[in-house]
Order: sequence, then structure tokens, then C-alpha cells
Amino acid sequence: MPELPEVTAYVEGLERTIRGKTLTKIRVRSPSLLRTWDPPLRSAEGRTVRAVSRLGKRVVWEMDDELFLVFHLMITGRFKWAKAGAAVPRKRAHGAFDFPNGTVLLTEQASHKRSSLHVVLGRARLGTLDPGGLEVLTATLEDFAKALRRENRTLKRALTDPRILSGIGNAHSDEILLFAGLSPLQRTGNLRDADVERLFEVTRRSLGEWTRRLREEFGSTFPTKITAFHPAMAAHGKFGEPCPVCGSPIQRIKYANRETNYCATCQTGGTVLADRGLSRLLGDDWPRTLEELEELKRG
Repeated sequence: MPELPEVTAYVEGLERTIRGKTLTKIRVRSPSLLRTWDPPLRSAEGRTVRAVSRLGKRVVWEMDDELFLVFHLMITGRFKWAKAGAAVPRKRAHGAFDFPNGTVLLTEQASHKRSSLHVVLGRARLGTLDPGGLEVLTATLEDFAKALRRENRTLKRALTDPRILSGIGNAHSDEILLFAGLSPLQRTGNLRDADVERLFEVTRRSLGEWTRRLREEFGSTFPTKITAFHPAMAAHGKFGEPCPVCGSPIQRIKYANRETNYCATCQTGGTVLADRGLSRLLGDDWPRTLEELEELKRG
């Protein structure tokens, strides 16, 4: 899922390419994309893009007269910049947004299309799409601690809940928790003040560093390879690979179509967290430590 750094890269890329340009035509292939009907999507045609911004994990195009196109890319939605009038791909594409200088294609890198587009009129209506999570990069430690401890959740759930913190998802939460040295299953109600302060500092540093990394990576070009599994990530998507901090193999917890990656040595005191699928298979034989896990693999 594009998260704060990736959405920021899209926002800045779109600002460079379509800000000040008139949206001449909209070609929608996927009827599941549009989630609103009033005002109609066609009312955006002929209007100029005045600004592009981020709202949590959403990308907002501000058009003339406070008409807003609000895109949520979900897990696999992607923007692509193409030549003017480019054909809409037959597979895995939602549609095209044509400008005089080029076309923004909205695609989905999965068979299940979950991306969405809301068309809203007025800033008050736009505000209803904001989940209300705290913007960590501009927040104080006090605000962060208050938001984090408002409910007693696991850290993984708290970091990725858009009502608590804004712009953080599955990938960057793994990176943050690794370098904060905290378990994804640690309860927010049990955190010490020192843990909260360290998590706050690491969260700000990680999101800031990744935003800068992507800026340097794409430069003045439109973002072309936005992925949740960036090769430079330390934990996310690195199951079985050595932790860059201590060298122990990165572990995972799988659930549904997602997984959480973590280092048992750095984050859980050497304890291997139960994985739903393997836990059911192994039952009481589930390894509790890295040593037991390695012994099980050798067996």
C-alpha cells in the first residue's frame, strides 16, 4: 500500500505534471472505482487542477470552484504518467485522466480492484474523508503519546490505524518497529514513557528518511516504481534474510493476505511470535525461540 512517503512522491510528481493544467477528459473502465455520484465525475472535465495534496493515504486533486477528486490507492493501486491520449490498458486498469500535456493512468496491480475515487464539492465535504489520525511529522511528543495510548491496542494495529496515526501502513510500521526495538504485539497500554519517546523519534526519522530517499530516487521524473517491498527496506518483505541490525533471520506473522515482519532478537527478546497458519499446524510443537526454530528447520 502506498503510505506517507510513497503518497508524498505521487503528490509531488502530480504537482509537477498536472498542476495548472486542465482536465480535458475522463475515461473510466472500472465501475467499481467511483464511490460517489453527486457531483458527477464528468463535472471535473474542463476544470483546472489548482493543487495536489495528501489526506492521510489519499491523494487529493483540487479543481476549480472547490471540486475535489480524492483517490485512495489501497494496497495495489498505482498512478502512471503516459503520453496524451494513451490507451487505457485492457487488464488491471481503472481509467485515464487526460490533460493537454499527457495522461494519468490509474491501474491496479491485482485482480481484486479496491482503489476508490470520491468526487466531493467544498472543503467541508472533503473533511469528512479524513480519518483524523495524527500527522506525526508535525506532531509533538505529547500529542503522539496521547494518540497512541487512547486505546489499548497492539503496536502494529495502533501504528496502522488511520484514526490514530496518519499515513502509516503495513510496510513502514515494520521498519519503524524494528529500529525502535519494539514487538509488533506489544500493547500500547504497557509502554513505558521511554518506549513512547523512542517510538516517536524513530517514526519521525523513518518517515522523513524514506520521503527523502524517494525524492532522490525519482528526482524530477514521475514516480514509476512505487512498491511496498522496496529493496532498501530492512524488515518488511525480508522474511528469512538477516536483520541489518543484529544478523538474525527476519521472522514473520502471516494473516489473510498480509504479513508482519520483525526481528526476534531485536524486538521480542529472542521469542518467536506465533504465526497463525504454522501455529495451527504445529500446535504445542511451535518453537518459542530462534534456537528452537533453527532446530526445527534442521529436523
